[in-house]
Amino acid sequence: MLKGLKWMPYIKLKLVEGRDLETKRQLVSSVTSAVCDSLKITPDNVRIELIEIKKDLFSIGGELVEDMQNKK
Repeated sequence: MLKGLKWMPYIKLKLVEGRDLETKRQLVSSVTSAVCDSLKITPDNVRIELIEIKKDLFSIGGELVEDMQNKK
């Protein structure tokens, strides 16, 4: 690493849609803390992008998440 230079991490988190705002706030706070602890940087250096994936555009084990949730 160059002396005095701290690279800003840019983190992309992909989530299936449907979580409430407070859950997303808790997630980015926890991830930011973990990154800061690991990289010895301050929170203002951390960038996080939440990418919500529609349930009908994501599958697990060959089945759309939308269909999996409709079975419950």
